[in-house]
Amino acid sequence: MKILVVDDHALVREGLRQVLKGLDESVEVLQAGTCAQAFATTQSHNDLDLILLDYRLPDMTGLEALAIFGQQHPELPIVMLSGSANVQIMRQVLQAGAAGFVTKSSLSDELLGAVRRVLDGDVYLPHELETDTPPEQPDPASERPALTQRQELVLRGLLDGQSNREISQALNVSEETIKTHVTAILRHFAVHNRTQAVVAAARCGYTAS
Repeated sequence: MKILVVDDHALVREGLRQVLKGLDESVEVLQAGTCAQAFATTQSHNDLDLILLDYRLPDMTGLEALAIFGQQHPELPIVMLSGSANVQIMRQVLQAGAAGFVTKSSLSDELLGAVRRVLDGDVYLPHELETDTPPEQPDPASERPALTQRQELVLRGLLDGQSNREISQALNVSEETIKTHVTAILRHFAVHNRTQAVVAAARCGYTAS
């Protein structure tokens, strides 16, 4: 397992690295102090499983970085970290495609629980938003062309919580091909990452195998 921690404070990054060891002693934690460093790291490590991204960084906000990550690596789940518990920021971050939001004042167990949940393909909502019910939105997929048979097979893999590598092995195609299909699936559901695609697909009646 490989996780990238993006925060401009070295002590915070090191503290998060120690906490993440609670997932598995073998977890590899990469670190970046700026968004520019984070973008470079994701380009050179295409096997990342998750990013922990600070909301306030020297070169841009977490929201701006989230949009770029969504364009460059739409299949990569991101959990936003913030020193603020502002509910408006939480909503903005999650609507922008983050798979979770955790405040820096949270206990280690809460952070680990959030990371595990996101790695399992779910979305982690902070306590402040657990009872928040967003208004009904029209289903964007209903106005789009249907998924191809191969895209549906890839979507089934996503629903089963499989990684791109696992899906590529099951379908006997390259990981790059799977990434292309995942990107098409995200466009189909008008979402930013695979976690949101799974949620949208479930709402449309797709189920895990």
